Amino acid sequence: MPIGSLELLQACGLVAPGAGRRYTAAPPAVALEALLTGQRHALRKAELTASTLTEVYRSATAREGQAHPDLIEVVAGRAAISHRVTQLQAGAEHEVLALVTGRHQVVPADETGAESAAVERGVTYGVVLERRALDEPGAAQPLFEAMGRQQQIRVVEQVPTKLIVADRALALVPLSESASDPVALVVRAPALVTAFTVLFEQTWEWAHPLGRTGPARAVGPVPAGDPDETDRRILALLLSGATDPAVAKQLSLGLRTVQRRISRLMSLARADTRIQLGWQAHRRGWVD
Repeated sequence: MPIGSLELLQACGLVAPGAGRRYTAAPPAVALEALLTGQRHALRKAELTASTLTEVYRSATAREGQAHPDLIEVVAGRAAISHRVTQLQAGAEHEVLALVTGRHQVVPADETGAESAAVERGVTYGVVLERRALDEPGAAQPLFEAMGRQQQIRVVEQVPTKLIVADRALALVPLSESASDPVALVVRAPALVTAFTVLFEQTWEWAHPLGRTGPARAVGPVPAGDPDETDRRILALLLSGATDPAVAKQLSLGLRTVQRRISRLMSLARADTRIQLGWQAHRRGWVD
């Protein structure tokens, strides 16, 4: 064996010089354990160095990207998402657009009062509601209250996702449907916000307006007994596609009571079918 190799083995602690020019092999258990310990230490140092370099790289990348900070933010938890929704509405200056599904809401309607405050500032609201949301107990009353604040509400069979867009510059969209551990994205990237706005507008075009209920306006001779506020709410819900049982549930009325009122409205409007009733209701100004 060349002398260079022996010197290398000796440096690694695998052999030891003996008498004359002879070398003695070191006990493997001792020699190899010491060698492995040194290599483990070197590997650990390499891992720490790699970790440090990674952090330096991330910091440098973040500094280079300071011209476009926080284009997308992940928000987790009910309280954090509720806070972001409040901030979004509080910061809106012109318009808030929303898609609302029939699934459990992480943030109940106007829970913090931010919506009412925004409307008072002159912010307009456009909301598309998934039809099955009308099956949720107590869903109709906040809708009628919102329409009383001059909000525009439409109903469609299904919305593609929950969504809020403020001033076409900021959007909030859920990543998780879990009610116990919700996650959402706050999006400021202009291209993505534009895409979400287009999604809202397309859904809005397919949706049916939930008619406002206002004072009846007579057109031609009308039998005595104009529709009252409850009648007009029944009509508004029916025109949005709600079933008789859903209408009864939303207005806390018995099913037979709802059906009797519908029969009376058909007689009042001289309508033979519900389609004719809907047309007459619009014509006579019972709903917008």
